[in-house]
Amino acid sequence: MFRVLQILLAVFLLASSPCCFGQVRNKAFKTMLGGLLSHSVPEIDVQAAAEIRNAIFLDARERVEYNVSRIDGALHIGYNHFDLNALEHLPRNTPVVVYCSVGYRSEKIAEKLVLNGFSSVYNLYGGIFEWVNQGRTVVCESGVTDRVHAFDKTWGVWLSKGTRVY
Repeated sequence: MFRVLQILLAVFLLASSPCCFGQVRNKAFKTMLGGLLSHSVPEIDVQAAAEIRNAIFLDARERVEYNVSRIDGALHIGYNHFDLNALEHLPRNTPVVVYCSVGYRSEKIAEKLVLNGFSSVYNLYGGIFEWVNQGRTVVCESGVTDRVHAFDKTWGVWLSKGTRVY
């Protein structure tokens, strides 16, 4: 019964939140994302994500990517070794924005969060690439940087600003 309620909540959240199709500026990137993502969780565009008060940003990339740069204040949760127990301290109604490079890995992590009772979860549409493409800052250990881990040369084409790191 609890599982059915979780699924119904996920469907409600998806149906009641605005979809972000079209919120990336590059038409080819938009087309690629339209086919890559399943749009199974609420999506949020860069501007709206930057304006959410008290949101927790979760970085679903691997540690090497996170160490190059991240959205300021983001918590590293990874993808391959994601552990929901690391988020037990967060109230389930906390606004959570999950991101990765373009949105695929973060969508999968966001699905897990919704199924585990988080009620205000968003996938950052276009990921950190779109964050940087729209002129938002990222940080590393030493402060603001223009470097972004571009995953590999195939995915790096979607990063139009900043310095690609492989």
